[in-house]
Amino acid sequence: MERTYRLVVSCPDRTGIVAKVSNFLATYNGWITEASYHADQKNGWFFMRNEIKASSLPFDLEGFKAAFAPIANEFSMKWSVADSHQKPKVVLMASKESHCLADLLHRWHSGELNIDIVAVIANHEDLRRMVEWHEIPYHYVPVTKETKPQAFKQIEELVDSYETDLVVLARYMQILPPDLCERYEGRVINIHHSFLPSFAGAKPYHQAYDRGVKLIGATCHYVTQDLDEGPIIDQDVIRINHSDTIEDMVRLGKDAEKTVLARGLRLHIEDRVIIHENKTVVFA
Repeated sequence: MERTYRLVVSCPDRTGIVAKVSNFLATYNGWITEASYHADQKNGWFFMRNEIKASSLPFDLEGFKAAFAPIANEFSMKWSVADSHQKPKVVLMASKESHCLADLLHRWHSGELNIDIVAVIANHEDLRRMVEWHEIPYHYVPVTKETKPQAFKQIEELVDSYETDLVVLARYMQILPPDLCERYEGRVINIHHSFLPSFAGAKPYHQAYDRGVKLIGATCHYVTQDLDEGPIIDQDVIRINHSDTIEDMVRLGKDAEKTVLARGLRLHIEDRVIIHENKTVVFA
């Protein structure tokens, strides 16, 4: 895969933004391989993602940042630029359910996900053998009402020790404390086994069954202090009917959960997601 730099920008909308960025890249013979734009006319905000061949530019990533900074300042941009060959360090967190974790491990093992899975943290021992087969460190950190503060302190230390870029809650089934949510804002993604904002919290399939819905789904979103209310990255649904039991819904929902989580993770690591307030712009 050819090395690219991914330039991601959000800023107040005004004329000349695309022209300025395009002229900057053309000045340095930058070869754009992909370009995406979106203007939010209601809120007056502009979003942009460009991929540029790294080999076409006369500088490295740090040189790019230094050269682009004056333009970013001129347009009051929130921006980042990333190297496609720098794999993000990812920590997976799980509980007893294996389907999401197993799916991510398989995709990583087969080269589908351009990440380094540096560790798995779990509050049960059930998945240790599967993880260690992949030669990934497995950290068992039990969480109880009495030990929750100490447990999450240990988790925070583990995440820091691996210089983690992203934490993925692969059906972790524990609520992260507010200080961790704030500290890792925009760097923790979760899979919720429901089509949010419907049926937030515990046992969403039971809630859906009691309500008699005809669609169930899954939602990949960023974790915030507000339970299951963070910016949504990706969603999908599966059609059901009156004859489906709760067990049927759980079984069918698992397929949606693992697919949506993998898709959301891929979108994040490819720098295709821009968070703005409590919403996202996702350049597929």
